[in-house]
Amino acid sequence: MMTPRRRILAALASALAGAVTAPALAQSYPNKPIKIVVPYSPGATTDIMARLVGQKVSEDLKQPVVVENKAGASGMIGSDFVAKAAPDGYTILMATDGTHVGNPFLMKNFPFHPVKDVTPITLGAKNLLVLVANNALPVNNVRELIDYAKKNPGKLSFASSGNGSPHHLAGVLFNQMTGTDIQHVAYKGGGPAVTDVVGGQIPLAYSSLASVAPMIKAGKLKALGITEKQRFAAMPNIPTIAETVPDFEMHSWLAFMGPAGLPPAVTQTLNRSIVKALQSPDVATKLNEGGLLVVANTPEQFTTLLKADYDKREQLIRKNNITAE
Repeated sequence: MMTPRRRILAALASALAGAVTAPALAQSYPNKPIKIVVPYSPGATTDIMARLVGQKVSEDLKQPVVVENKAGASGMIGSDFVAKAAPDGYTILMATDGTHVGNPFLMKNFPFHPVKDVTPITLGAKNLLVLVANNALPVNNVRELIDYAKKNPGKLSFASSGNGSPHHLAGVLFNQMTGTDIQHVAYKGGGPAVTDVVGGQIPLAYSSLASVAPMIKAGKLKALGITEKQRFAAMPNIPTIAETVPDFEMHSWLAFMGPAGLPPAVTQTLNRSIVKALQSPDVATKLNEGGLLVVANTPEQFTTLLKADYDKREQLIRKNNITAE
């Protein structure tokens, strides 16, 4: 039987070993391949970003970076896999706002806590959303839309890519902040929604800017406003909704995360390398052309946004009794 003195010595030895192990891990990191898990199918925007960034990180850290697609359950299979992985920096996630601030309030029996069970590394980019209108709708800006909607309560409708999507929630927030009553129509994907707006079957839609930019430039759709607080440098003529509705904002984003408990030094190594990759001219240009606004911020900045978006989505989804389709 171990004596009290031996138990104390054993505990001290264990603590000292732990204190040595974490810095040692950080100093030797990385010394084997890194895996980026994409919780969606190959070819998705998340997959494209992960592969562009992964190649650069591999060159920078001198280790192979493997992208592994673990699709299913609206991104939850891959996200849960990473949340439960060893916090050693060798398994990280290409996350989205859907996987971490939308799905938790739309799905039953969510398998992990989307804020407490992760280590934020960096917000990679924002997937810009824009409110577009059919050309026949007699409004040309957000102010005119608000006035028209108030004169015609319940008669206008907007399309989104599905219940609980940031596109849907942007419309909910717009109604809430402007006192309008524009009805939501959920589509199975953004493509059919935009097609119906162009065709005049529905007057409005919140869509990913990348999907509708060609139609805006061709004059087939009217762009009323972007859902971020700053204008998009590549299309500066499109105003923000916030210019008319102060503080209006709805994020859609792609980000890099690790499991909870990732050593700070490892987190910083990954952040530095991923940010460097995102800011490289060739990667930034490709992402920008795809309608993504590169952010590449610090772990602390991303943590603040993650918590804020989590609280905002919870309030919107629960207050409006929004459920998954």
